[in-house]
Amino acid sequence: MLENLLRLDLKLFFRINNQWTHPLLDAIIPWLREPYFWAPLYLFLLVFIVMNFGWRGFWWIAFFLITFGLADQSSLYIKEAVGRLRPCRDPLMQQFVRVLVSYCPRSGSFTSSHATNHFALATFCFLTFRQLSKGYASLFFLWAFAIGYAQVYVGVHYPLDVLGGAILGIFIGMLSGGFFQRRIRLEPELAT
Repeated sequence: MLENLLRLDLKLFFRINNQWTHPLLDAIIPWLREPYFWAPLYLFLLVFIVMNFGWRGFWWIAFFLITFGLADQSSLYIKEAVGRLRPCRDPLMQQFVRVLVSYCPRSGSFTSSHATNHFALATFCFLTFRQLSKGYASLFFLWAFAIGYAQVYVGVHYPLDVLGGAILGIFIGMLSGGFFQRRIRLEPELAT
């Protein structure tokens, strides 16, 4: 069964990395993985939270950062434990992989830290914003999916790496977001 799953993973990788491509996507998608592209969204969230929720906003920021830290460290631990080579580092794969970034990280491939981090933050934001956002909180998952997809498109991860990272991230986001919702919650500060 594992062999079939890995075969499917490889087949989907080549579809995304070699067949479902377009020159416009080749120019845009590598930017999705870069921190200076997505950092402004998270900075906006931090400012928005403090301005609209007062002291509870500072607690939200603390939990947001804790969520990120747990996700990032968990993914790094799993990468070291599993030791899966990235497609761009695998000597048997390198010649067939389109690498659209200037570097191929030396760390392991499973799980994708980008996917873990962004799905953890998406889940945390979804859980803490869903009652305030009139249905827009689910867009965080679209954002996380786009970043995860970009990892495969540019040739630095396999689809199972992203899926594993997404599952891990959602789990971590549910823990931190659920705890925050039970203990603190976001409620607008009332003007006196």
